[in-house]
Amino acid sequence: MNIIYIEITFKMFFQKLFGGELTMTSNNKKVVPEAQDSLDKFKYEVAAEVGVDLKNGYNGNMSSKDAGKIGGNMVRKMIEKAENSMLNK
Repeated sequence: MNIIYIEITFKMFFQKLFGGELTMTSNNKKVVPEAQDSLDKFKYEVAAEVGVDLKNGYNGNMSSKDAGKIGGNMVRKMIEKAENSMLNK
């Protein structure tokens, strides 16, 4: 799967969830600030699923491997959800 496809998939996924136009920025501003609470909840759910002890607040002692497990599984699940929602149109 190439990067362009993933980028378009995420764009469509977030547009479907929150409506409106999604634009990327290069200054680290949140593109959809309203999504932060949902993404945080999702992060903790995924961490529990993959067996990573994610604490509320600072997690600076977490290994890169564990952080990658969480982030990678979040991305995988978002792509699956976006693909399924596109198929069910």
